[in-house]
Parts: sequence; structure tokens; C-alpha cells
Amino acid sequence: MYSTGCIGIQTGTDEHVLRVGIDVGGTFTDLMLVDDDTGSVTVHKVPSTPADPSVATMQGLRELCELGGATPAGVDQLLHGTTVATNIVLERKGSRTGMITTKGFRDIIYIGRHRRPKTFSIYQDLPWREPTLVPRRHRLVVDERIVPPGDVVVPLDDDEVRACAARLRDAGVEAVAVCLLFSFLNPEHERRIKAILEEELPGVHLSISHEVVPQHREYERFSTTALNAYIGPKTSEYLRRMHGALRDLAPDTDFHLMASNGGTLTVDGAVSRPAQLLMSGPVAGIVGGIAAGRSAGYESVITLDVGGTSADIGVAPDAIVRMKHLYDTNLGGYEVMVPMVDLDTIGAGGGSLARVDAGGLLRVGPSSAGAVPGPACYGRGGTEPAATDAQAVLGRMRPDARLAGGLELDVEAARAAIGRLGDKLGLDLTETAVGITQILTQNMVNAISVNSVQKGFDPRDFSLVAFGGGGPLYGADIARELSIPRVIVPPHPGITSAMGLLDSDLKYESQRTVMVEAPEADAVALEAVFAELEAGGRAALDADEVADADRLFQRWADCRYVGQAYELLVPVPPGPLDEAGVLALAEAFEQTHEREYFYRFPEKAVQIVHLRSYAIGLMPSVTLRPIEAGDAEPPADAVVETRPVVFAQGDDRTPGELATPFYARDRLRAGNVLTGPAIVEQLDSTTVIPPGTTARVLPDGAIVIDVTTEAGA
Repeated sequence: MYSTGCIGIQTGTDEHVLRVGIDVGGTFTDLMLVDDDTGSVTVHKVPSTPADPSVATMQGLRELCELGGATPAGVDQLLHGTTVATNIVLERKGSRTGMITTKGFRDIIYIGRHRRPKTFSIYQDLPWREPTLVPRRHRLVVDERIVPPGDVVVPLDDDEVRACAARLRDAGVEAVAVCLLFSFLNPEHERRIKAILEEELPGVHLSISHEVVPQHREYERFSTTALNAYIGPKTSEYLRRMHGALRDLAPDTDFHLMASNGGTLTVDGAVSRPAQLLMSGPVAGIVGGIAAGRSAGYESVITLDVGGTSADIGVAPDAIVRMKHLYDTNLGGYEVMVPMVDLDTIGAGGGSLARVDAGGLLRVGPSSAGAVPGPACYGRGGTEPAATDAQAVLGRMRPDARLAGGLELDVEAARAAIGRLGDKLGLDLTETAVGITQILTQNMVNAISVNSVQKGFDPRDFSLVAFGGGGPLYGADIARELSIPRVIVPPHPGITSAMGLLDSDLKYESQRTVMVEAPEADAVALEAVFAELEAGGRAALDADEVADADRLFQRWADCRYVGQAYELLVPVPPGPLDEAGVLALAEAFEQTHEREYFYRFPEKAVQIVHLRSYAIGLMPSVTLRPIEAGDAEPPADAVVETRPVVFAQGDDRTPGELATPFYARDRLRAGNVLTGPAIVEQLDSTTVIPPGTTARVLPDGAIVIDVTTEAGA
């Protein structure tokens, strides 16, 4: 069953547990409705509304439920991935922010550390200074001092705090970051400042360092707390507006948001610590990509999520989501010490604009046509040539094809836009379109190399999961460049991130700095810290009404050799922590260190720096129903048209037209084999199967493209 904007639908008739995943992208908002009891799935896409993403979200939710034979009020849980917080940072559109800090540390967030983008350049713009998160005139100090292990040396003066509050009020700040020295060891003074600011500055967003990131390293802690304040008011406004609109449609629906660590957050948790939403949108993609790879029988995957504006790339060996080192997490040049999935984002998408640079060379991206006006072929007023226009000119998208969001393809507008660019380059229409496609492909190849080869992973050991609206268009060419043996195209590639939201578990993280050496560490005291951290996680799962059988608690520790600058994250042995457990933790660190750096220091003491607790609420996985089985030969009615399409051919990759069948994906059957060149159409994406490759359809509807030399032969 199909309807405008509906990618595929299977509906149940009984009352069941309904969950919705909504991923807001730069061009489209993707939605998926799942019935956990029957396994029925409904998917939908609507154009995004960048001025207010909640408009498209609520419109899409209403239409999705109508397509799925449900009502918004009947949805039990809604999970949401958003780029609102990320865009605020990247576009430098945060709120006017103030800071209160310890006397003598006013300029910590401006000075930073010794690292510089250009090591040998005397004159350079440092990204965390241009602009700084908090202007110096708004960074105020109080004469207080706490020293390790948490002793108060200089008491806090309440009147001094009130004077700072008055100055910040007169300055019209919308948010205040409170960052005191050693507050992670004793938060007494920060708690008092927070209480005073709540009295003196009602309605101002407060970001308190011991609540945001209670860890040592003052620069990273100060920067993270300031960033949390900088994005806080606008992110909170969006979340409250979104939550209010949802309450009007579905008063009893649980609302959770994807966090940058791959878990989920409540609205209150996201409002108090909006920095956890940075990278919220892209993270769902790698979770959905891993699920698609596992369903196809492949554990180790490289995920490629190509949207309208950007491409997100992740590497997951053995289906494991890799996390960035906590001191390598930054966004837009600002240090942000929150757990993040290891992803790389580049400006390469369907809306990436092509241009001629000052040297007369063809460039593609990172600027994008976005959702409005979009590529010229979308017929929304866009006139600049975009990557999607190039694909349309090459014949890989048919004018009669039905597109998500009710769009109609205007190939003549695409040809006009590409032709104007070609005139500047002295190239014909086909050469220009091929050049745009190849440059964008190479940009993604380079980004995957950085995230795989340069991190010790061989792409030949992985499968490429290509999704998003544009991933299946470029996946096979990228795989051949990197010698990746196969490409997996999920059944609903344009909705894979929304599916990743529904495949995610609830996850709450808490941490504490302890700074003890393993041999002499007090195991009883460490166990007490873990118990306290787990109590907070248990309360969060209680609020979510997670059954005891669906709860999982994990313990981790950041450890290093005494004298080292950075730590490694290692799992804590199961069971209550005792002296034997502390020694086992130290040995686990040494094994991890040896695996990472190929040596260990047996004569050095191991220092336990941070303890971390994860409280996880296990959620049902999304399992798609099998599609109808068929033979190797696709059904005759699956071919909607055969028409010429341009492909680069031969050793010299000369462009030339080949007669290419276009298949309707909903008419394909499990077991069908497609020989390239071939193109598979569906509302949310287009899959290109180049010459010299073959593809087969799996029982769940996924397409696996074999790009090996043997397959080409």
C-alpha cells in the first residue's frame, strides 16, 4: 500500500504498543511508526521546516499516524533525534551568556591549551576565540577557593555573588555558566551560587559545572559548561515548544531524545544538560546502520548517511558503536567533554552546491541548497547547481518518479543549472554533471579513509551500509574506490536514522572524579561511589517505568599510569568492588594500554581517575517483516522503464550512455538478482547498481550490491 509520502506500510488492527521515531534533517524530516507486538511498520517523510522544526515534526506525526491506521494519542513512546543544538553551535547563534568563576581564572576559556590548529603559525584565528562563548565583560569572578581533597580555604561571600548577579542582569544575559575551581571535589560553593542566581535572575538558564561535567581539567570543564549555557535557552525553547505541541496531540505519550552517547534522554534531562544533544541526529544513523548490517548477516559495517546537507560516516567493527575519547570531543572548535559516538560529518549531500573557485576549479560543497529552496530539480525556486541536479542530468532519476514529500522532478531546471556552470568551466552538460558526481564521491571516500584506514581498520573487512536519501546513489562507487566488497541498502534507506532511534535503549550516564591509585585504593569507598551513582540511574529508570527485567547497569573507569596526561576507559569487573576487583581493574587497564599502544609499564602505579555508571533500559528492537519470496529473475512488472543512463566506463572512466532498467522496489521479491547497470526506485531514495556489479534482494527487503572484481567478471 502506498500513499504520497508513505514508503511502505504494514498495519495491524488490534490495540498494541506503538512507538514512533522522528529524525529531523536539513532537508527532510523522517518518521517511522512501529507496532512492537505485531511487527508492523509505517514510514513517512515530509519536508523539514528549518525556521521551526517542530512544525514539520507535528505535521509528519499526524500524517504518519493516518497512514498507519492509528492516532497520535495512541502512540505510547516518541523518540526524537535533532540537530537543533548542533546547528546553534556551528552557526554561532547561541544566547548572550555570562560566567561566574574563581578569582584568577576569568580567562581560562579564552586561553585554552597549548594546542593550535596551525602549529607553526604566529598569526591565526583560534576557533574557540572567534567568537568566544562568553565575552570577557560578561566573565565575572568571586574570591573563593576550594583545594583538594575538597577543603574550603577561602569562604564564598554571598554579597559578592549578588553583585555579580546584578551586573549580569544589567547586561541582559540569557544564560549563566558557573565554573569554580575544584567544584568537582566539593560543589558546596557552586550550589550556593546557583541558589542565589535563582533568586536574583529568575528565568535565566543556569549551567553549573558540577552538574554538567563533574570532572577535573578546568579548561575542558569550563568550556563544556559555557557551551551548555550558550545553547541552553534556544534549545530549551525548542524542546518545550515541541513537547507542548506533542502534549496537545498525544497527552500521554512518553517523549525521549537521542543523546550524543547513543542513549536517550528525557525532556527535563535535555533541558538541564542540552550539551548531551550535540550530535543527537547523526548518532541514530549509525545505530540504524548497525541494525541493517546485522539483519543482512554482516556485523562489521561502515555507515554512510547522505542527507540533503551533509554525510555522516561511522565505523562499527563487530557491530560495536565506538566512542570518541572524551578529550577529543569538540564541535565547531569548542571543547565539549560529553560522551559522543565516534562519527565524522562532512558537507556532502544531495543539496551540496557546485561552483567555480577563484582558481577556475570545480568545487562541490560544503554550502548547500538546504530544504528551501533546495536543488533546482525540486522546483522550489532553486537556481544554483546541486549534486542532485547532476544525478538528474545523468538520467539516474526519472522525471516521472514519485518522490517523498510530494515533490516532482524538474529535469529541465536541473539541466539549465548544470549547463550554466558548464559554460563557466568550458565543459558540456554531461562532463559537468559527471565531474560534480565524482568530486562529491571522492570527498566521501576521503572521509571514510580518515575514519577507517587512519584509525587502524581495513575497509576490506567491512560492509558499507548506504542510507539516507543520497547514500544508495553513491554507495557502490564509493565501495569500489575503497575495495569494500559489498554495499547494503536497507529496505527504507531514507528512514534508517528514524529506525535507529527505535533501536536505541534508554541510557543514563553519571560519573565522579576519585583520583586514587589502584594498589592503595579503598575498595569500600569506591563501591559506595558506584552505589550512589547507580541510585540516580535507578531513579531515572523508575521515572521511565522500565521493568526490572529490562534494566542493565554497567560500570566503567577512566584509568592511567601515574604521571600520564590522559586516560583510557576500561570496564570494571562485575559484582561488588573489593580489593581483588581493584587489582583486576588495574590489570584490565594495563591490557587495554598494551593493546592500544603495544607496551605496558609494570613498574608504574595505575591511577583510577573517574568512575562511570550507565543505567540502561532495554527497548525492543525493530524487526521488519519478511517480504514475499521469488526467483532469481525479478518479476516482469518490476521494471517500470528502460532508458539511457550515463555511467563512467572502462579503465579511463569515460562517460557513456547505457540502456538501464528502472525497478520499482516494492515489486521486487526476496531472492531476486539484479545485474548492473540497474536502478531501483522508491519514494525515499534511489539505488544505483553500476555496470559490472550484481545485487540480490534479501528476505527483509534489503539490497546487497556485490562490487568485487569476481562479480564484475
